[in-house]
Amino acid sequence: MMYPLVFVAILFTLLYFYFTRTFNYWKSRNVAGPKPLPFFGNIKDSVLRRKPLPIIYKSIYDAYPKEKVVGIYRMTTPSVLLRDLDVIKNIMIKDFDLFTDRGIEFDDKGLGANIFHADGDRWRIIRNRFTPLFTSGKLKNMLYLMTERGDKFMEYVTELQEKQTEQPVHILIQKYTIGAIAACAFGVDLDDEMMKTFQKMDKMIFTANYSTEVDMMYPGILKKFGGSLFPQQIIDFFLSLVQNVIKQRGGKPSNRKDFMDLILELRQQKTIEGTKRYEHEDQTSLELTDSIIAAQAFAFYAAGYESSASTMSYMLYEMAKNPTIQDKVILEIDEVLKRHNGEINYDCLNEMTYLDHVFDETLRKYPIADPIQRNANSDYKVPGTDIIIKKGQTVVISCWGIQRDPNYYPDPDKFDPERFSPENVKNRHICSYLPFGTGPRNCIGMRFAKMQSRVCIVKLLSKFRVEPSKKTPLKEFDYDPVRLFVFPNEGIYLNIIRR
Repeated sequence: MMYPLVFVAILFTLLYFYFTRTFNYWKSRNVAGPKPLPFFGNIKDSVLRRKPLPIIYKSIYDAYPKEKVVGIYRMTTPSVLLRDLDVIKNIMIKDFDLFTDRGIEFDDKGLGANIFHADGDRWRIIRNRFTPLFTSGKLKNMLYLMTERGDKFMEYVTELQEKQTEQPVHILIQKYTIGAIAACAFGVDLDDEMMKTFQKMDKMIFTANYSTEVDMMYPGILKKFGGSLFPQQIIDFFLSLVQNVIKQRGGKPSNRKDFMDLILELRQQKTIEGTKRYEHEDQTSLELTDSIIAAQAFAFYAAGYESSASTMSYMLYEMAKNPTIQDKVILEIDEVLKRHNGEINYDCLNEMTYLDHVFDETLRKYPIADPIQRNANSDYKVPGTDIIIKKGQTVVISCWGIQRDPNYYPDPDKFDPERFSPENVKNRHICSYLPFGTGPRNCIGMRFAKMQSRVCIVKLLSKFRVEPSKKTPLKEFDYDPVRLFVFPNEGIYLNIIRR
């Protein structure tokens, strides 16, 4: 009877030592940081789906106010949480060539070649050739697609509001963003069946799965063994969608001037090339296959649909709680629309500067794309310290920590759009506001996201206003621990009142 017990004891001892083997790494280098737990490192509550990962990183950020960097463990892997804004500026901008990669690579056939997850030369080529797709001229051409979907959205809201003023605004806004992205990315008009399909996609894409933790524990394992962060159903859906659109358009651009038209213009070149940074560099190129196109279409959808829906939901929530701010937004919308004969055009949106401040303050308080992470391409001495970030190690930046730090934003829980007046912005550090990242690898779709969101808010507030309802949370949210983007567990309910 003793042998099984001895075997179990030995097994547990071996597992304990295996899953704690790296936990002396930061202590031996005199780098401050929280004590790790066996197997979980410092992210136990995230792994057990008790708290969202960005909220855990914020708590670590808050716990070490005097440190430039904090040594952390993502599962058993030693990593670095950056706190100092000058260090962040060096890594994200000045020394960017040493930190180009996000370090979340996975298989090409699993949508891994998308612009967000691609690394190395592949990312450079995609970024170089896709950046022109988001110029102001291209966005102007897409604006009519957004306003058309905005009109349909308003019909839907009006019909719902007449029956029930209290509405779950996130679910409501998702109707608009799905429609706008489907139109701008794929030239698809949503029917009920397609809407249901996209809603199923939502759960599969934006619900945390354990492939992320596996890749933290064994960095690069997904790429090495052909794995993906996403289920096969997602991969098949986007590949099929792209192939159908290409077939419908005969492989050539139509006159819609949407994202697929712009891609099809590139596709006629068959391969796309990167730009040489140095004279002696070899020319790099990438074949624009259907799977590469599907990966970009997926990234466009995933970023433009859910991040905008969450941001607008938080934005409406804050305006409902702060009616004087909402009144000021409505006054600006009315005045600008009157000057433009009621038409929403590119110039009209750019004149709504206070609305823009409200949008920016929303993302200050509720940064959606968090955390930011980069991988070191070589050993790197952190400026102003003796700390060496080793080649391949991941650095993490907590937007939730920085953007709610009272050193940069006094009374950080207060919603104050005046923080983003030109005079206030110019007095702040460039890295104190990072909802779209910064430097050469910032969010390529930032202007698209702002334009899409402004169209929706302008349409909605030109006819309605929002007020708290019985279900509106008025204290700190209980955040959904399984949602990739930080969002309240119970959603956000507001009353939509006709003006």
